[in-house]
Amino acid sequence: MTWVLNGVYLVAAVLFIFGLKAMSSPKTAAAGIKWAGVGMVLATLATFFIPGQDGGFAYFAADKRINLLLAIAALAIGTIVAAWLGKVVKMTDMPQMVAIYNGMGGGAAALIAAVEFTRPVPPTGVHAVLAMLGAFIGSVAFSGSILAWAKLQGVMNKAVRWPVQNVGNVVHSLVTLALGIAIVVWGPNPWLVIAFFVMALILGFALTSPIGGADMPVVISLLNAFTGVAVGLEGYVLGNPALIIAGIVVGAAGTLLTLLMAKAMNRPLTNVLFSPITGEAQAGGGMEGTMKEVSAMDAAAMMRYAGSVIIVPGYGMAVAGAQHKVYEMTKLLEAEGVDVKFAIHPVAGRMPGHMNVLLAEAGVPYDQIFDLDEINSDFPLCDVALVIGANDVVNPVARTDKSSPIYGMPILDADKARQCIVIKRGRGAGYSGIENALFFAENTSMLYGSAQQAIADVVHNIKELS
Repeated sequence: MTWVLNGVYLVAAVLFIFGLKAMSSPKTAAAGIKWAGVGMVLATLATFFIPGQDGGFAYFAADKRINLLLAIAALAIGTIVAAWLGKVVKMTDMPQMVAIYNGMGGGAAALIAAVEFTRPVPPTGVHAVLAMLGAFIGSVAFSGSILAWAKLQGVMNKAVRWPVQNVGNVVHSLVTLALGIAIVVWGPNPWLVIAFFVMALILGFALTSPIGGADMPVVISLLNAFTGVAVGLEGYVLGNPALIIAGIVVGAAGTLLTLLMAKAMNRPLTNVLFSPITGEAQAGGGMEGTMKEVSAMDAAAMMRYAGSVIIVPGYGMAVAGAQHKVYEMTKLLEAEGVDVKFAIHPVAGRMPGHMNVLLAEAGVPYDQIFDLDEINSDFPLCDVALVIGANDVVNPVARTDKSSPIYGMPILDADKARQCIVIKRGRGAGYSGIENALFFAENTSMLYGSAQQAIADVVHNIKELS
């Protein structure tokens, strides 16, 4: 039976890896999710056939074998809740869903360690060390992801930074690890275990609380990597190959994505964690020039009679749910002979690939969507750049102002287009709190209002002009 189970786990692991590989391309992402899902189902079913498990009705049998009835009930409840959420959660709320699901993975890894430490014969040696590390990382991922969800959902509206935050976090981490070492050396005293988990959970909150919206995509990716590492460590403790492989794959992918996104922002990961962009107003509001307002009719005319238009979507488009109207506008412009492309910054939105997901949902063809490196050289040749609810990813101060928190961050060169139209709710700064020099540029016009309504008005006027 053991070799059969290991064979099933191997097949599941291969499906995980191929599924993750397929998710790297929008064209194969849907298939990749299905492959990974099949792998997860196989791994879950195989777990029920591990020798030594029992299907009794008590919480645990006399020899502490797992109660399959409770496991099946838990799976049923989880499946029903997940299926319901998958149908009702809006695409604009997907970052929150990703954050909370990621937190559940970290919490599950921490709970595995908690159960292992409460057994009559707790883990010792290397197993105890890895269980403690998995519990530590999983707890941080859990509480950090919960706080990330609260910020994305609007439950917590601003970053919170305490005095001597960085020093406090370092001391907090060392104390928590010291408690973990005490558990490994002296055994799992109940009060030590409780103190350890409480400290680890508080640390997750403390690390995430000062992070503002501008850094949130990187933090979500980092917390995802934490969850993967925690799951992999607990898989080793349990001797479960599927957990080990899945954890390693998720941890490695999350780490690589985190580093790539930090590079895209030209911000070392240490800066994201220890010198975050909190979203508080920054100095330097005295920009040269003035904001020039434009009407929906004028914006429609500028794009209707342009040869090429590049659309830069941002979080404002996501909040307004304007992606479908944007694609309707795109098709109208293309029908008039206008070349329309979409430019995506690596950290646009509130999670990796946020804008890509929204545009795919609206039906925008993949070959019209371009990354920063692919599209930037096209902006100087572009007649109109339309920025929809984006801010920091098109802010020219990233090139010019060395005192700016985003200095050196690669941006989309919307300011180099012949004309730039920015759709924005109001005159305030974005999530980073930094004033955007693009809004004051000579070739920029501001179309104020919700992205949904503004684009609807532009669509109406394009139809009038056609």
